[in-house]
Amino acid sequence: MDSNHPNTRKRPVPGPWWTLQRSDDPIIATAIHDGSDLRTDVAEAMVLPDAERLREEDPFTGQAIRDVPTHVIPHRSRFEVDLNRAEDEAVYRTREQCWGLHVWRQPPTDAVVAESRRMHCAFYRMFGQLIDDVADFHGRFVVLDVHSYNHRRDGPDRPAMPASEAPEINIGTHSMPRERWSFLLDPVMEAMRGFDFLGRRLDVRENVAFQGKGALTRFVHERHPDAGCAIAIEFKKFYMDEWTGEPDPRSLQAMRALIAHVADVSRDLLDG
Repeated sequence: MDSNHPNTRKRPVPGPWWTLQRSDDPIIATAIHDGSDLRTDVAEAMVLPDAERLREEDPFTGQAIRDVPTHVIPHRSRFEVDLNRAEDEAVYRTREQCWGLHVWRQPPTDAVVAESRRMHCAFYRMFGQLIDDVADFHGRFVVLDVHSYNHRRDGPDRPAMPASEAPEINIGTHSMPRERWSFLLDPVMEAMRGFDFLGRRLDVRENVAFQGKGALTRFVHERHPDAGCAIAIEFKKFYMDEWTGEPDPRSLQAMRALIAHVADVSRDLLDG
C-alpha cells in the first residue's frame, strides 16, 4: 500500500496527560502544576513566551514527590488546563484569570476550551477513583498537594517579597476541617520545621502567602469529609532562579527528602 494512503499516514502521538504511580499506601502526593507540555492546537494559539509561561508553572515539584510510593504528576501546562481550578475556570480566557499575562493570539475557540475541559474531567474521574479506593481500604488518607510560588515578581534584580509575607513553605488549609485533622497537621508542620534542610531549618507557616483554596484540596475534603486530609504545600522558589528557570540541584534533593519525611510522619500519625 502507498505510504501516502490515508490509512497508512501516522498522526503525531500525543504526549501523556499524567503519570500515576500506585502503591498500597494511605499517603498520596500530587504535583498538579509541574507539567509544561502543550498540545499542538494550544501551542499554535498561544503567544505567551515559554519563559514567561514557565515562571508561572511549578517546575521540579514532580521531582520532589517521586519518593512517595503513590503519586500523581500531570504533564500538561496549567496554561492548557489548570487542574487546581474548577472546570469552568480551568482554561485561562482573560488576563484577569492569569496574573495579567497576554496568553493568546486571539481568544481560544470553544473547541480548544472543550478539549482542555475534557482533560480536567478525566483527571478528576481518575483521582476520585484513586482516593475512593484508598479510603475504602485504609479508612483515612492524606494527600500532599505540592506546589511552588514566585517571590521575585518585580524582576530578577529587584527586591524579593518580604520574608514576613513569604514563608519558605506555606501550608494551605482553607478547605480542611482543621480541628478534625489537627492531630496530624500540627506534628507534620513541626516535622517540616525540624527537618535538616542542607544544614538549616525552614520557615514553615500556615495560610500566609496562600490559603489552600485550590480545587484539588477542596475536591478531597468534599468527597471524603471524614476520611481525607489534603494539605496544600507551597514551596517558595528559593530552590531555583524563578527568572532563568535554573534549579539548585542540592536544594531539589533536599526537597525530595523533605517530602518523603513528611509522608513517613503522616503515615505514622495515621497508624497511631
